[in-house]
Amino acid sequence: MKHQSYRSLALGCCLALTVPQVLAEARVPKPNPYFGDGRVSAFYTWDDTIPAEPGRLLRREELDSAVGLSSAERQFRILYSSIDGVTGKAPVTVSGALFIPPGEAPEGGWPVVAWGHGTLGIADICAPSWQGRSYRDVRYLNAWLDEGLAVVASDYQGIGVPGPNPQFNNRANAHSILDSVRAAQHALPGEISNKVLLVGQSQGGSAVVVAAGYAPEYAPDLDVRGTIGTGIVYRPDRELPQVRPADPEQANRPDPGIAYGFYHVIAAQAFDFSIKGEDIYTDLALPLLDQARTHCLATLTSDVLGLGLTRATALKSADGSREYDAPHDDVGRPFPTVKLTQPLFIGVGLDDGLVSSAVALAGDACAAGTRAQLHIYPSRDHSGAVNESLRDSLPFARKVLAGEPIEPRCEAGF
Repeated sequence: MKHQSYRSLALGCCLALTVPQVLAEARVPKPNPYFGDGRVSAFYTWDDTIPAEPGRLLRREELDSAVGLSSAERQFRILYSSIDGVTGKAPVTVSGALFIPPGEAPEGGWPVVAWGHGTLGIADICAPSWQGRSYRDVRYLNAWLDEGLAVVASDYQGIGVPGPNPQFNNRANAHSILDSVRAAQHALPGEISNKVLLVGQSQGGSAVVVAAGYAPEYAPDLDVRGTIGTGIVYRPDRELPQVRPADPEQANRPDPGIAYGFYHVIAAQAFDFSIKGEDIYTDLALPLLDQARTHCLATLTSDVLGLGLTRATALKSADGSREYDAPHDDVGRPFPTVKLTQPLFIGVGLDDGLVSSAVALAGDACAAGTRAQLHIYPSRDHSGAVNESLRDSLPFARKVLAGEPIEPRCEAGF
């Protein structure tokens, strides 16, 4: 009954949103639990017409230190306008956070890191500006503040604010990240430089690479100096090289990655109600699909492991491909371009299942003419490479901010 009632609520909401005059009014949709909306403060809901101009600051408030960064002297929660990454047309609101290093801003303002976070969940309460960040991310972002850079961190479209989160839609995340910089500049006029580094992890790693590709057309006003991604999700339309041997027993082991798949399906269902969870998941796994609408990744992963879910016991399809059959979810598609006008840093752990993706991205980017550097970290997994990579990404950042040349490093080497 719970699953059916959620679907009914969502269907009514989305049918209303498809009416052209409603979209033309550019109003925030009513909160809907089917999309994980609610359980955050009134700050996140914009009651007026959404400005058509992307990157407009709508409001800001001081961020409590309990959900902030210890290296920040000032920190704010922000709400701003962006463009829906699914349609590419309708204005939307996006929330995020802005962190300022100690001291006075240098001449021209603080250079800024635009941070793209990894998967956290679709519910509004999963927004990092509301729930805070993992210790891993706190350490990582503090390092950038200690380097003398401001950090602006988008929550992404539909997380924190009412409306569906397209989750793995790279264009939506790219728009959110690029517009967060514009909003930061409006939040503190003259204090935020136009020198921008796009920095992200996992889902956010993909988002910043895509953002770098869209930036010349979508945000030509921003001076993007370079892009830094770790654990980047990259799936070109070809077989990936094998960097490490495949695990033949992977499908029969409890797999925390199944939690991510629930978010893929929910993102697809938000725009296509013909997609039914019961066609994808077994009776053992299906209850967690509804759980994923309101619970964040850490809790959902714990539930997946608690049930001992394997891909064999969770998915009805033998190859599991239907789990990712999402027309508005472009994580499985090639990036719009890997020919970037700025240097690209690619960091990945050797024990990360995405290491083959990193090698493929480096090769493709270099072949396209991008000045790319690939760094592989032995004995580090998807999460462990994040802070490990700072020993290489901080020097990389110093060079690109100073306008110094970057020497390409296109092949695997550790």
